[in-house]
Amino acid sequence: PGGGEHMPRLIGPDDVRTSTRGQGTNTRYPRDILPEDQPAHSLLVVEVVTPSGCWSSYPSHKHDQDNLPEESALEEVYYHRFNPPQGFGFQRVYTDDRSLDVAMAIEDGDLTLVPKGYHPCAAAHGYDLYYLNVMAGPRRVWRFNTEKAHRWLLG
Repeated sequence: PGGGEHMPRLIGPDDVRTSTRGQGTNTRYPRDILPEDQPAHSLLVVEVVTPSGCWSSYPSHKHDQDNLPEESALEEVYYHRFNPPQGFGFQRVYTDDRSLDVAMAIEDGDLTLVPKGYHPCAAAHGYDLYYLNVMAGPRRVWRFNTEKAHRWLLG
C-alpha cells in the first residue's frame, strides 16, 4: 500500500525510542515505533503506556488542519488494552464548535477513531492503559494544536 517507495522491514525493540511525557497525573510513556524521521509512505505509529489514574493525549490537542508548520492534518486510531484486562478508562473526541462531541468508556480491546478534533483519554485508578496509536494524512508530519482553554497547563 505504500506505493513501492519503501521496502517492508522489521522494526524491533532496539529501533523503538522511548520517552516520558507530562508529570504527575499527566504522566505517560510513549514508544515511537514509526516516527516521522523514519522512512514510510504515510503512517506514523506510536504506542503509549498511561499509568493507573493518569491522563493521556492531554492537555487536549488536535491535528486536523493542514496549515503547517502550526498543525498537520492526521486522522488517528487508538487500539486500547488494559492491565489488568478488566480495567477501563474514558476517551473524549470533540471539536471547537462541538459538531463532534463524543465521550466514551473504553475497555480492553476497544478501538476508537479520531477523524478530527481533540481526543484526550484517561485510565481509571488501578488499571494501566496501553494504546497503539496509528496516524495518517496527506503529509507525514505530526504537528498539533493544544486547545486554547487548556494551554495554561503547558506553562
